[in-house]
Amino acid sequence: MQVSLIVLAAGMGTRMNSDLPKVLHPLAGVPMLHHALAAGRALEPSRIVVVTGHEAQAVARAALDFDESIETVVQDPQLGTAHAVAQAAPILADAPGEAIVLYGDTPFVRPETLEAMLAARATHAVVILGFEPRDPGRYGRLIVEGDQLLKIVEYKDASEAERAIRLCNSGVVCAEAAALFSLVARVGNQNAAGEYYLTDIVELACAQGLSVGYVTCPEAETLGINTRAQLAEAEAAFQTQARAEALENGVTLTAPETVFFALDTWIGRDAVVGPNVIFGPAVTVESGAEIKGFCHLEGCHISRGATVGPFARLRPGAELAEDVHVGNFVEIKNAVLDEGVKVGHLTYLGDAHVGEFTNIGAGTVTCNYDGVMKHRTEIGRNVFIGSDTMLVAPVTVGDRAMTASGSVITEDVPAEALALARARQVNKPGLATRLIERLKAIKAGKGKS
Repeated sequence: MQVSLIVLAAGMGTRMNSDLPKVLHPLAGVPMLHHALAAGRALEPSRIVVVTGHEAQAVARAALDFDESIETVVQDPQLGTAHAVAQAAPILADAPGEAIVLYGDTPFVRPETLEAMLAARATHAVVILGFEPRDPGRYGRLIVEGDQLLKIVEYKDASEAERAIRLCNSGVVCAEAAALFSLVARVGNQNAAGEYYLTDIVELACAQGLSVGYVTCPEAETLGINTRAQLAEAEAAFQTQARAEALENGVTLTAPETVFFALDTWIGRDAVVGPNVIFGPAVTVESGAEIKGFCHLEGCHISRGATVGPFARLRPGAELAEDVHVGNFVEIKNAVLDEGVKVGHLTYLGDAHVGEFTNIGAGTVTCNYDGVMKHRTEIGRNVFIGSDTMLVAPVTVGDRAMTASGSVITEDVPAEALALARARQVNKPGLATRLIERLKAIKAGKGKS
């Protein structure tokens, strides 16, 4: 079955009180928009179209960051949800198979729910996603008869009997692509807002003799985000679910309520995560690794048996092989650490490769940036880097070499060599005492003035 996705992401989101488009506000470490795209991508769609509007270029960039194959179109002016879907028609008019309409500000619809909608298409021309909230409030109501959806009534237009109905409209739609665009093209704007509403396709389909069905899901999946408070609630809901799944999958969380996951965090069974650990996007942790407390990780891979932290930061491009140890107050960026490497504390390794079983002393820095360009540092196998070594890239340290503590290494170090790059120490007998006495005298003299 071929599926096309249409993701509506044109709104400004005025209730967010922000210059940032609503769908770009971060949720679980990524733009809110990415959650809807992730749910839809699980269906392996042949085409994805994101309908942009407010700050269209920024929203389009975020969509392409998720998947470079996504197509975008601008809705300008913004005249309602049916009008938004119509903007995708020139791109998908000839697309075979099904089309599903999702919303960039409704992040929690599950792939399983979308699969159920596709299955319902076997007996219905159009399928609407409904839910039963604790408080139906001002949601549109689904008027049904058996498994047939007759119409959707907006709250303001509903009778008292209709308002008593608890089955509500989520806005998510599944239909054969050509039929969807045919129905949308017939939607009018004869309403108080003068907008073209996607919900009107239900009555239009029924008037044509087409069968309209519905599928239901839990209320939590339909959570729409319109305010900062709702964004905070959504973050809490996501983290609660992610922590529960990690525990169920065999991950040890010593203080689950303090660990924060990203949308795509992957952690293997028997890994251990300490308190106050934050996972940014694109982190994978293999089985048996340990992340100690107060670490911040993003864009990195941690292999089996590795230990990280406490108080470590792994940035994008950090690759830790098996049994690597990264200790406290260490930062790794765009660097590969081979098996058994030890980086104990107070060190920065950026744009580097470190060979297996090498030891990096405290206070080591790869000086990778010259103010304009980045440069790489290559450190071989079984190397000992002395404490407080500055490795001024580009530079290479050969296998089994050593650097003396306090060295500034600006030239390549051959294999098995010892590199010393520091000024000769000179001792001045008695000078420390005389200097202190002189400084005290100066201070006392200033106090009398």
